[in-house]
This record gives sequence, C-alpha cells and structure tokens, in this order.
Amino acid sequence: MSGHGLLTVASPWPVGVTIDRLETALTGAGLLVFARIDHAGNAARAGMELRPTELLVFGHPKGGTPLMQDRQTSGIDLPVKALAWQDEAGQTWLTYNEARWLADRHGLGAGSEQALAAIESGLAGLVRQAVAP
Repeated sequence: MSGHGLLTVASPWPVGVTIDRLETALTGAGLLVFARIDHAGNAARAGMELRPTELLVFGHPKGGTPLMQDRQTSGIDLPVKALAWQDEAGQTWLTYNEARWLADRHGLGAGSEQALAAIESGLAGLVRQAVAP
C-alpha cells in the first residue's frame, strides 16, 4: 500500500513482535535506535483506548546528515520513523515515509540523491526482513 508519501506493508506478526523484528534488523545493519514509543500503552495510562500501535525512531548520522546539509528543514522528518499498528480487523501493518516524499517535501537537490537512494533501498530491505514469515 502506498499513498500520501507513506508506504505500508502487512506483517504476519503482532505489533510488538513486528517492532522487535524491525529493531533487530536495524541494529544488525548498524543503524541506531533512538526511541521506541508505545502509543497504546501511553493511551491506556491516560485512561483511553487505542489498538496496539508502536513507533520506532531510528537512523544513522551518515544517512541523515547529508540531507540536513542540503536542507536543514529535513531534520523535522529525521531520524526515520516506522509505525506498527493493528487495524480494526486485527491485521498488523508497518508504515514508514517514502524517501522521495522527504526529498519533495524539503526540495532536496542532486547532492542528496545518493543518501536518499541508500535510505530508500536499505529501509525497504529491512522492512521486508522484519515482516517475513
């Protein structure tokens, strides 16, 4: 699934396991995990209900810094994020931003092409690894 700059893929795993698997894939590839946010857990602590939803914030300065050197505003969308969430039918999904959307949103130039291509292909492979049965 794709739309509005988002890529969404189905996961056969529960939300927490999907994020665990993604985290393992990311750290195995040398990326840094900066934060893991349990939105459903936070909602429960506020007395509200939310289906399982977790956000992972990750990246590497070698990937993100060239984009911010091109246009510092890209830092609002960096580090990269991935959201695992469960829909009303119980299906788990993993959603993340398309690298091209980031380039378009911030008007990144030719100097960012190599970093964007690496982010795009690298992230796609890591997501496939995380959601593999």
